[in-house]
Amino acid sequence: MLSFFWLRCLLKTVKESIVAPEEILRFCCDGLQGSTSPSCVREPRDETPGTMASPSPTLNPTEVQMSQLVLPCHTNHRGELSTGQLLKWIDTAACLSAERHAGCPCVTASMDDIYFEHTISVGQVVNIKAKVNRAFNSSMEVGIQVSYEDLCSGKHCSICKAYATFVAQDPSGSKVRLKALTPQTEEEKLEHSIAAERRRMRLVHKDTLKDLLIRSPRETELETRDGSAAVPAEKTRVESVELVLPPHANHQGNTFGGQIMAWMENVATIAASRLCHAHPTLQAIEMFHFRGPSQVGDRLVLKAIVNNSFKNSMEVGVCAEAYGQEMSGSRRHINSAFMTFVVLDQEGRPRSLPMVAPEPGEGERRYREASARKKIRLDRKYVVSCKQTEVPLSVPWDQSNKVYLSYNNVSALKTLIAKANWALAREKEKVRLYTLEEDKFLSFRIEVSVCIAANQAFSLLSDLRRRHEWDSHYTSAELVQQVDDDDMIYHVVTQALSHENKPQDFVILASRRKPCSKGDPFVVAFRSVTLPTHPASASFTRGETLCSGFCIWPESEEMSKVAYYNQATPGFLNYVTTNVAGLSSNFCATFEACEKFLLKNKEHLTVRL
Repeated sequence: MLSFFWLRCLLKTVKESIVAPEEILRFCCDGLQGSTSPSCVREPRDETPGTMASPSPTLNPTEVQMSQLVLPCHTNHRGELSTGQLLKWIDTAACLSAERHAGCPCVTASMDDIYFEHTISVGQVVNIKAKVNRAFNSSMEVGIQVSYEDLCSGKHCSICKAYATFVAQDPSGSKVRLKALTPQTEEEKLEHSIAAERRRMRLVHKDTLKDLLIRSPRETELETRDGSAAVPAEKTRVESVELVLPPHANHQGNTFGGQIMAWMENVATIAASRLCHAHPTLQAIEMFHFRGPSQVGDRLVLKAIVNNSFKNSMEVGVCAEAYGQEMSGSRRHINSAFMTFVVLDQEGRPRSLPMVAPEPGEGERRYREASARKKIRLDRKYVVSCKQTEVPLSVPWDQSNKVYLSYNNVSALKTLIAKANWALAREKEKVRLYTLEEDKFLSFRIEVSVCIAANQAFSLLSDLRRRHEWDSHYTSAELVQQVDDDDMIYHVVTQALSHENKPQDFVILASRRKPCSKGDPFVVAFRSVTLPTHPASASFTRGETLCSGFCIWPESEEMSKVAYYNQATPGFLNYVTTNVAGLSSNFCATFEACEKFLLKNKEHLTVRL
């Protein structure tokens, strides 16, 4: 009754207003459902009756902005916005953007990896911006940016970025050829260019996974982990049935893609909870791929199971299958996805998770594929989305700027060491591997405690000419220039990282620092420089390192903690992610060899301090 009275009052007001009644009705609907508009500023009305003003030429005509106030009905048990609800809003905004460009109905074909950076609470506003990055033949990529706004404090914060692929269809369901999209701004031109690379990545995703599994050893070593015995994966299995009703359908009569994604997120969360016996947080979603439509009246069967558990995250596989009214009939595979969950403690840090014991056969296949997918996710996140290859990493070496370069070399490593949010990725015996994920780089740290004095370890590790004695990747290291007592330049030759490539060579500035005061560590920093005397050669592939080195903390007079840091560059990234994902133990084996090298040589070392 109140809603009817309110609407009648508004319509009565129209008689004395220059605003058309349909504008009032549209405003009412937008207010109830959430606003969607092509830009932040409402387009002005043309003074000529019966005409509308044209969009501003500076605005992307496909851009859609949506703002939603988070209400209690949108949240989970913690009072945070449900990820399923957020996926619905993302899919709606992206679909509106795609249809603006196509001028006809569009369906969701896929949704790329999504990484959630923050949670959203009741009372905050979700702002979603979507626009078409590039149109291909009958498909187009839509870029989506999601942020939240705190109305009380005025704070704005990024939540996630996503890329969705939509296909245009005519009323009969046939694909429609799309017109080309011309980017206007520098940002749009960049996204337009990279969209082709992302499309290629999507098309070769299955082959990439298959090749990675073929090249990886079938029997991977299980990491050592504190806690109870492994949990059988079968105990995490979930199956749920949903009846597709008219409110679940889109404007074309098919099941709304965002609704299917929300249902999948729900069963995946239950499966993750059965492993950790806690309330997990969804951290990332790997590519949703819609294989076919479903309609009102269909029964959707959603299945989920934990495929693999890493040190502080787990992958849950989930699929959706559609049946007709007779569930005994043939099933249709609608969608598949893989979701990564973490369990946060009271301080917001990821907790260690129990291991998973896969089922023989299919379970073991899913277990290995989960490790491969983790590597691929890291590759996609830090290679395809970033522009590291556009900027040279080496800096020219010159005697006039040696002080600055040495300072910059050491300070960059110390900055990396001081960063928070290092996450323990693997642990084998005494060797621990940590990762740090940032916007542009994937960094790793590998450490071990060794029975050696810190100054002895410092002296042995700072001489790159001896690194081949414990690092099998190093072939040779020549001292090119002794800058001073603490700075040296080496020409290093390493083995090729794959059989097809030539050996790599590096020109590296090594800067070493002793502790300035008690409690400070010993530091040996490395970064690439260029020298006129050592140009790139056709016999080698010139490699580069941006920031790497050793940090050695004395734990006692005869005990030290030795840690190696590296901010992975594109040429080295494949090797890094393979180890992080657990598909290789080269990191651990190399550092174990380093420990043996230190123990063997400490008695024969004359340390000059």
